[in-house]
Amino acid sequence: MNFTMSVIFRAIPLVMGVICAAYGLYVYAGGPDSNHFVAGHVVVALAAICYALFTTAATIIRQLIDRYNKIWRVVLPVSGYAVALFTIIYGIVLITRGGEPQNLVAGHVVAGVGLISVCVSTVATASTSFSLISVNDARKREDEAPMEAYSATTGKILIAFPLVCALIGFIWAFILMAQPDSAHYTAGHVVFGLAAICASLIALVASIVRQVRNAFDEPERFRWSWLVIAMGTINILFGIYVLAASDEPYRIAPGCVLIGLGLICYSILSKALLLALVWRRSFPLANRIPMIPVATALACLFFAAFLFEAEVSDASFFVPARVLVGLGAVCFTLFSIVSILEAGTSG
Repeated sequence: MNFTMSVIFRAIPLVMGVICAAYGLYVYAGGPDSNHFVAGHVVVALAAICYALFTTAATIIRQLIDRYNKIWRVVLPVSGYAVALFTIIYGIVLITRGGEPQNLVAGHVVAGVGLISVCVSTVATASTSFSLISVNDARKREDEAPMEAYSATTGKILIAFPLVCALIGFIWAFILMAQPDSAHYTAGHVVFGLAAICASLIALVASIVRQVRNAFDEPERFRWSWLVIAMGTINILFGIYVLAASDEPYRIAPGCVLIGLGLICYSILSKALLLALVWRRSFPLANRIPMIPVATALACLFFAAFLFEAEVSDASFFVPARVLVGLGAVCFTLFSIVSILEAGTSG
């Protein structure tokens, strides 16, 4: 990878993060009503995911261009975790601020986005030894893990991060969905979708960890990809069910957002699938896999366009229309990550 492309691929997550933050603040400032409050806070929170993805991009790219050192090895993942922790704390602050439905919905969703940011920051942490993947690719399965790789215990801890976040998210979602009011209904369904993304990121962290340690084996080649496919499909089908199962207006936001979160899962699939397809074998179409997150980004944006039109006659579409724009930005950020992975695993 040449220096110019490395700058572009590192800039994409930052630019998308700035867009999410700026657009979210613009929406929030648009009015004092609950729709502007919820949509604004959620879209701003998505910038945390973009920043965590930037730390992943920078971690891998600096290894590819031989500009990685101990300082970056610490600063990048730690800064990602710091932003994720701030996002979770701010979400909790919103939840505890008062009993208003807008605080409850925005707070739970923002905190859920923070959980995803923790998982993505763990991808960055796992990628601190990314350069060993190409080294192991030329070795035999029977060989021991490289001396430079992190320990087996460290690898298990890294995989445990997204696993724990997913479990917290799912349990949290079911508790919320058990409540009778519309605010808990909305928050619970969206948190469920966010938890599914955390579960999808288990696949990416596990694939990187096991390839870094030369433990990735044939039986699991596509196992992790199927996990991501399952999570994405569950989100989309659940979203369709939510939209079709009732005529209540409050179903629209969680139903549409669940579909968008399913598209995020499919964007993550591109990375897990790429790592599986090129491990110790050639795959001529590997450079086409980055088109998956491009397609999902376009799907989010076109879906948002339809929702903006629907909002003219029904204000229930206001929040999902804005949130889908932010999700499209996250999908496009994931395009830069899979492009970097393709560059790092090719040849």
